[in-house]
Amino acid sequence: MAPRKLSISLVFLFTLFSLVKGHEGVGDSGKYPIVVSTWPFLEAVGAAWEAVDKGFNAVDAVVEGCSACEELRCDGTVGPGGSPDENGETTLDALLMNGATMEVGAVAAMRYVKDGIKAARLVMQHTKHTMLVGDRASAFAIAMGLPGPTNLSSSESLEKWSRWKENHCQPNFWKNVLPFDSCGPYQPKDNTGFNKGICPEANSVRIIESRTSLIGPRNHDTISMAVIDRMGHVAVGTSTNGATFKIPGRVGDGPIAGSSAYADDEVGACGATGDGDIMMRFLPCYQVVESMRQGMEPKLAAKDAISRIARKFPDFMGAIVAINKNGEHAGACHGWTFQYSARSPDMDDVKVITVLP
Repeated sequence: MAPRKLSISLVFLFTLFSLVKGHEGVGDSGKYPIVVSTWPFLEAVGAAWEAVDKGFNAVDAVVEGCSACEELRCDGTVGPGGSPDENGETTLDALLMNGATMEVGAVAAMRYVKDGIKAARLVMQHTKHTMLVGDRASAFAIAMGLPGPTNLSSSESLEKWSRWKENHCQPNFWKNVLPFDSCGPYQPKDNTGFNKGICPEANSVRIIESRTSLIGPRNHDTISMAVIDRMGHVAVGTSTNGATFKIPGRVGDGPIAGSSAYADDEVGACGATGDGDIMMRFLPCYQVVESMRQGMEPKLAAKDAISRIARKFPDFMGAIVAINKNGEHAGACHGWTFQYSARSPDMDDVKVITVLP
């Protein structure tokens, strides 16, 4: 009996050892770590890569990458000092999602605190909520140790706002109001078309077309970053100062899980950028991840999500980058040429991939 027991014990130990090595092999497979991000934000991807390559987990690597972009004020559309609203003020939106636990932390319309992604991490780490907004988000972030209150405007953002005011606040995000060619104050129009028998579909087309002058890579941009760490865990994060000349209080897709970004350890991740007011109505990143779950490759999943929006809003501008657990990544876009950045073990440096509409 003793030799039999010994044999069984050896088999058990060998099996256990194989399982442990197999789990460790996830991190040593050559596929991981991986970092992808919207736009050619090379320094941000480099910062995330440096962190995850040193052994940081995916969540912390995303924070490192997005924080770098906030500090650099990438394209003037991330972090403080850019995208003034109608009152000339800069506010921040940010999101962080852990694909292992499905926890989310987000802040929206946050004033006086320059560290958007770190504030989002504090929401995820120290509250049972998903999102905090406005002045209360600022107070929470400062109470939890982030610097503030800080004026988030800059000389550049205030100069941009002044020029916009001199141009009679055109273009703007109002519709069906009077006066339509000045800075307001605005009041609803009586003859919106819906009250006068005008075809609603025709009116909606006019509204969609009027958005194209407001949206572009330099005035409506987001860093949306995904990281897969050495253990195969996935996280995503976003940071943006929103749409330039937005109506105060506006929140776009940046802090909305499933819209600007989504992650699931079982599948992969997605990041999005563009006209957030339109895109958030479709939850494109949730759609992408669920499509990949059903077996779609990243390129087809991204194209499918973009096409769903384009069918309803043919003039919208937006883009998606998708990555699955096999390390395959791809992008899709509509209305503009899109670029995203990536770094993986088989690359010597950050690579920029161009995606045509």
